Formats: sequence, C-alpha cells, structure tokens
Amino acid sequence: MSFSSFRLSALGAYVVRQNLFLMATCLGAGTFIYLLTDLSDRLEHFIDAGLGVRQILTYFAVKMPLIFSQILPAVFLLAVIIQLGLMVRSREMMALRAGGVSIRWFLRFFIVYALIWSVGQLVFSQFLASYGEQEANRIWREEVRKRQLDKRVLKNLWFREGPYIVHAGEAQPTQSRVNDVTVYEFDRDTNRLSRIMTAKKGLVDEHGWGLLDVWEIETGNFDSMKLLSHFIPVRQDMRGFLAMDSGDKADLPLLRLGQVIDELRESGSNVERLRTAWHGKWSYAFSMLTMALLALALSTLFENMYVNLLLSLLVVFGYYGLYVLGITTGQKGLMPAILGAWLANGVFSAAALARLAWVSIPWLGIRAHRLRVRMQLIFSREEQG
Repeated sequence: MSFSSFRLSALGAYVVRQNLFLMATCLGAGTFIYLLTDLSDRLEHFIDAGLGVRQILTYFAVKMPLIFSQILPAVFLLAVIIQLGLMVRSREMMALRAGGVSIRWFLRFFIVYALIWSVGQLVFSQFLASYGEQEANRIWREEVRKRQLDKRVLKNLWFREGPYIVHAGEAQPTQSRVNDVTVYEFDRDTNRLSRIMTAKKGLVDEHGWGLLDVWEIETGNFDSMKLLSHFIPVRQDMRGFLAMDSGDKADLPLLRLGQVIDELRESGSNVERLRTAWHGKWSYAFSMLTMALLALALSTLFENMYVNLLLSLLVVFGYYGLYVLGITTGQKGLMPAILGAWLANGVFSAAALARLAWVSIPWLGIRAHRLRVRMQLIFSREEQG
C-alpha cells in the first residue's frame, strides 16, 4: 500500500512538472500573439496621441496580468492536450496502463489540479489583473482618448430614494450637474403617485438636488405651476453610478462589484447586468475545471496529438462563444444571471463527463459493444432476407 501511494505520488509530481513547463510555453506563445495583435490595433492611436515608448510599454506592462487571466483557461486546455499526447507518443501511457494506472487516476488528479488552478486564477484575476485592467483603461482613456473622468457624462440615469423616483436624461457626476430631470413623488402612506416635477437642469450637493426652471403637477387635482427653483432632499451620490457606465463595470474587483450591486439595488436600479458580471467572474475562474475535463475527454477520442490540438482549438472557440452568449442573455434578463454566467461551463462539462463516463465505466462499454453486435446481426439478417 505504501509503495502504491509512493508510486502515485511520484507520478503526480512528474505530471505537475511536465504540465507547468508546457503551460509556461503555451502562455508565453499566447501572450506574444495577444500583444502583437493588440499592438497592431492600437499603435496608430498611440502615435496620434503623441505617447512615448515609455508610456506605451507601461500600458502593456500593466495589462499583462489581464492578458494572463484571459488566456489561461485556453492555455491550460492546450497544455493538457499536448501533455497527454506526448505521453501517448513516448509509450508512457501504455506503460502506466500496464502498471494499473487507469483513466480514473488522471480524472481524479486533474480535477484536483484544476480546482487549485481555479482558486489561483480567481485570486489573481480579482487583485493583480483587475488593478492592471483599471490602470490600462485609465491610460487609454486619459492619455490616448483624452477623456478625463471629470468630463464623463451618464445618460438616462434612474434611481429611487425614499418617496422619490428620479430620472435624469443627462448627468455629470463629478461636476454635480444634471439635465432634463423628472421626479415622481409618492405618498408615504398610500404609496400613490402624488406629484410630478420636471426641470431643465439641476445642481447636486450633499444635502439634495436643487432643480431650476421647474414644472410641478399635482396628480390629485392636476393643478400645475411653474417654479424658478425647487429643492428635493435626495442624497444619492451620483459618483457610484459611474460603475454603471459602459466599459468599467467589468473592471471592478469581485468584492467591490458586490458592494456596488448592493448599493444600486437599494437605490432601485436594475442590477441584472452587474449580477451577471459578478457570477461571470466566478464561472470564468472555474472554467479551468471545465478545460481539464475537456482535455481528458478529447484525449480519449484520438491518440493523434495534432488532431486533438485542432479539436481543442475548435472547442475553445465554441466555449468562448457560448460563454459570451450566456453572459449577454443574462445581462439582458433573458435568463437568470447565474444561469447565463455558468451556461458554457455547464454544457461543456456535462458533455466531457458523459464521454469520460462512457470510456471509464466498464458496464457502459460492455453494453455499447453488445448493442453494436446486436445491430450488426439485425442488419445482416435483413440483407440475407
């Protein structure tokens, strides 16, 4: 028993060392291709903005952790496919099978191994990669696109606070200004709409909103009046809504994104898009487990490493396509946020597990063989008849 445990432990260490080497190789190649593509797309913008070599290198340096976290699942799949293919080519797999090491050992090993990678991927992406993404976006926005944060404008801002539901057609959070404002005030006791106020513009401070050029309508008797100004005690900090602006919701780390979701939910905002992004961070990190199952399943189809590599590339494109589809449908409310975020993992993991069960559970293979023999007999009898 101790000898067997030592043998499996030594095998596990060997598999880990080989996998780390292959992952480093694939990660280096993937990062080089990613950087080359990104540089070709953005070089003209860097030159037009007058950025120097140091600023360009800084942009790509801070973006490097993000690149690692984005391509790591695909790199893991390719590394395992190459590793198993090399073991088959060098007859190592045959020797292991002869020594009593079945596919179940590799299944258990790579599940544990992938779970460790998933936790590492989650921590890495939500700290170092998230910071790098925010810094890269800041450089691109402020130094390349020349769009300073204090000039950012939010469109169609909605929120609820106390008896008020507020809509601003245009808001400048850092300048504390709003335009095209509509305020719906509800009676606290009956919860019925009691008053509607519209204003061309308004100023925001810590005490509330000061509306200018206001039309006020009482819904009880439909009386209306025009006011030069009107104050409503709404203390919602509009800076929090910058997280809803396009492009920066996915930049937030997991913990901060959860806080923003809670804040916006309390204000009455629709947070399905952010909830889907929150679940998507978890599902993408644990896609490493899905990739491990896919690599093992693909390796049972063909022993030719190059065929399996081609299939793995097709699987990667299919996975990312389904992942984007799930995230999009979840953000639009067409399916629950958690279901949309985990759709790709669920579908591809189920398919891989079905294949692995087929080849690793003996009675399934026996039944399949008997079924094939029975069908051949039926066809032969029909041809003779």
